[in-house]
Amino acid sequence: MSENFATDFDVIVDRAMALDKPIRVVIAGADVENILLGAFDAQASGFVYPILVGNQKKIWDMLDRLGLKDREFDLQAVSSDINVVQFAIDMILAGEADVLMRGNTQTRDFLMPVLNKSNHLLDGEGLMTHVVMLKIPDCEKITAISDVTILVRPSIEQRKEIIKNMVRALKLINVEHPNIALLSLVEKPSFHMKDTVEAQTLVLHQNEEPFADCNLVGPIPWDLIVSKEAARLKKYDCEYCGEFDGIVAPDLMSGNLMIKVLEMNARANSFGVIVGAKIPIAITSRSDSKEQAYLSLAACAVMSTMPKYKDWK
Repeated sequence: MSENFATDFDVIVDRAMALDKPIRVVIAGADVENILLGAFDAQASGFVYPILVGNQKKIWDMLDRLGLKDREFDLQAVSSDINVVQFAIDMILAGEADVLMRGNTQTRDFLMPVLNKSNHLLDGEGLMTHVVMLKIPDCEKITAISDVTILVRPSIEQRKEIIKNMVRALKLINVEHPNIALLSLVEKPSFHMKDTVEAQTLVLHQNEEPFADCNLVGPIPWDLIVSKEAARLKKYDCEYCGEFDGIVAPDLMSGNLMIKVLEMNARANSFGVIVGAKIPIAITSRSDSKEQAYLSLAACAVMSTMPKYKDWK
C-alpha cells in the first residue's frame, strides 16, 4: 500500500480553507450554472474570489436567477469578437488573477490558448495533462485517471509526462510514492496491441532508471487494477491490485470514457485540474455538478501555494 492514501476529498478542502487569503479565479465564459454555484460556494468557504468573464447580459441574468447578484465578484464584460479564454489568460499574465477556470467554452476553444506557446504557460520542458481524481463508490481510496482531455494517442515519452504529472497531482491529496497502473485490455504484452508493449517498456524504464516517484505496473486490465479477488482468481501476482492510486489511460478515448461512465453511471465524485502549467487551471465540464467545480477550485487553491506558482507570480 502507498505510504499515505486519501479516502475522501476533505483533505484538499481543509488545505484550501486554511489559506491566508482567497485565490482570484477568472472564469472564462462564466455563464454556466453549476460552475458559478461551485465558485460562489468556494467563495463562501473563504478560498476563492470570483472574476467573471464573458457576455455581460448572460452572466447577469444567470446571477439573478441563481440569487447571486448580491455576492462579491468582479465582472469583466467581453464582446463576442473577443476570445474569452485569451482575455482571462491575459489577466493572469498581467498579475490581475491567479487561477484560470473553464466556463462556457468548447474543450478545443479552451485548450488552444492554454497550449499556445505564445502565452508561455508550459512549466519547463514537460507537457500539460488533465488529471481527474475520483472517489468511486465501494472503492476505499481516491483514484487519479489521466490523460482524459489533451493527448489523443500519447507516445511513450508523453506517457512518462502523464505519469510525472499524476504523481504531482496526487501530492495535492497527500499521497506520496503512489501505485500507478498502465491500463490495457490484457495483462501480458502482445505485439497485436501496441499499448501493451509500450506499457511493458515504460515499466522496464522505470525499474532501470526511475523517471517518476512511484510504483509502476503494466500492462494491466481494469479488473486487476481494482480487485484483489480478481488477481487471486487469475493468479496475477501483484501486491498493488485493489490499491492503485492512479490509472494511466492508453489513449484519450478510453480515459474520457472511463471518467464519464464512473461519474454518470457509478455516481463517482470527482474533480479535474490541468497539471504541468505555470498556473493552476481548473477544467470542468459544463455538465459537471457544482461540487465538482468546487473541488477543482479547492485543488487549484492548494496548487497556488506551491513554490513554483509563487515564484512565477
